[in-house]
Amino acid sequence: MRRRSDALPAKRRTILVAAGAAVLASGGPALAQGPSEKVRKINLYTWPQAALPQAYQASQLIAQEWRKLGLDVDVKPLQRQAQTQLIWFTRDKWDATMWRMVGRPERSDPDELLYSLYHSKYAEKGYNFIGYINPEYDALAEKQRTQLDPEERRKTAFKMQEIIDRDQPQAFLVHPKYLTAFNKAVFKEDSVVNESGIGIRNIWTFLNIEPLGAQKDLIINSNEVINATNPLYIGGAVDSWVTDLIWDRVMRIGPDGMPKPWAAESVSWIDDTTVDIKLRPGMKWHDGQPVTVEDVIFSFQAPAGDKAPMYKPFVTDIVAMEKTGDLGVRFKLKAPNTTFFTASLAKINLIPKHIWEPVLKDLAGKPETAEQLKDVSRIGSGPFKLVRWAPNEEIVLERFGEHFAAPKVARWIMRIVPNAEATLGMLKSGEINFLGMFGGDPDVLIKFAKDNPNIAIRSEVDIGFEYVAFNNRRPPFDDVAFRRALSLAIDRRLMVSAAWGDYAIPANSYVSPVLKFWHDPAVDDLKTGLAEAKKILKDAGYRLVGGKLYYPAGKQEKLTTE
Repeated sequence: MRRRSDALPAKRRTILVAAGAAVLASGGPALAQGPSEKVRKINLYTWPQAALPQAYQASQLIAQEWRKLGLDVDVKPLQRQAQTQLIWFTRDKWDATMWRMVGRPERSDPDELLYSLYHSKYAEKGYNFIGYINPEYDALAEKQRTQLDPEERRKTAFKMQEIIDRDQPQAFLVHPKYLTAFNKAVFKEDSVVNESGIGIRNIWTFLNIEPLGAQKDLIINSNEVINATNPLYIGGAVDSWVTDLIWDRVMRIGPDGMPKPWAAESVSWIDDTTVDIKLRPGMKWHDGQPVTVEDVIFSFQAPAGDKAPMYKPFVTDIVAMEKTGDLGVRFKLKAPNTTFFTASLAKINLIPKHIWEPVLKDLAGKPETAEQLKDVSRIGSGPFKLVRWAPNEEIVLERFGEHFAAPKVARWIMRIVPNAEATLGMLKSGEINFLGMFGGDPDVLIKFAKDNPNIAIRSEVDIGFEYVAFNNRRPPFDDVAFRRALSLAIDRRLMVSAAWGDYAIPANSYVSPVLKFWHDPAVDDLKTGLAEAKKILKDAGYRLVGGKLYYPAGKQEKLTTE
């Protein structure tokens, strides 16, 4: 989506880079090896300090190191909605941005990251918003989906991680250690459920946590606003907390990291490319209408077109679906897919056909997609139903008593509290009783818990990761050497200590070490430092002239902007 200011004259931005070669000079005039252009100013987008202080601090440290390479770097904080609009929907208009892939249960199988994050067919629309194009990687991404032998698939996953390590399409920073807390005077302590790589902030806790007294509401905080409550949009962490509770899925990832039947009573392989499911009887949508087989089929058909690109990767292997009875659906796959239970059946939200079919028909022929819609129906069939949403303040979900796994709490309430100090004050006063996220100093939270014995703390290394996304479409980020240099200039251990307060571990892979079977330890030993970064630039022909970084002689970058 393009935006144009009426107050400024329109200008065109054209980027032209021609090949050339040179040597790196430490200063002085340009050597006589042909014309050379100074590398233009780089814009690094980030979140505001009040919203995500760790990412904001990391962006400042990163810019500091990049400037030592001779770059002009402008750190630009953006509110989440504005950042999403720029990065996701105007994919050729930005340079680099702080970003995160949050830990989701379905990412306990790495396919969503191995396949969707870097496959070239999702560069225009979909998860590959950085525009990484590599046919070798695409072939491996497709291959690992068909490898039924876990050991063979693991070898492929390792090779894929090594390619990303080599190409550095983005700079991985850390896998966070998330601290969560709850009031054990309000909730029975052993009723919270820990999920590996996720922690206690998960659907199993929200369903099973047991009130001890008169307070029947679970009141959780967030320092981020909700971007969207849309079953066809994959938002950030807090969006997912809400959508997980409102909309059911055929399967869910259990606390052990394995897929288990959920809205389905049973799921079974008939052969290598055929899956039968039997829907639970008696399920209802929140508007009282029955959940039908037709709804299930429609839920998997909806992302197959061009109106739900975020979910499209998870249905591409389905070639046919058919009704096999009042409660039965048969899925036919184009090839064996070892990830189908986790990456498809445990990923796709079930949506009511009677509500969403007219919406998608209305979008036909229009440039907008369903994920851009803000005013959408929040009717699901999940264990909670939406009763109130005051943007930037709170969202209130109410127990859906007719659900087959109805929760023990009466309401699930999330309050938006950007300030860390205020969050602790509310936890102490009882205005919140479950700490979903904490943006302040972890040591302050630990001391708070020691001073308030009713507060129990839990910690877990996340499946997800924090990173700097490079726009691979745009010079100079289309140059592997430039990307590697900028990535290696970042000291991950400094990120851990100075930005995340030692509550993180260094990252150089999209597969978390929590997933021990799938994580390739060979990529962990990333040789970082300014000396290494400068050497890469020198070997690639970049030069320092008067303390500023220039392209190799013969390269030219011509910029005008819209």
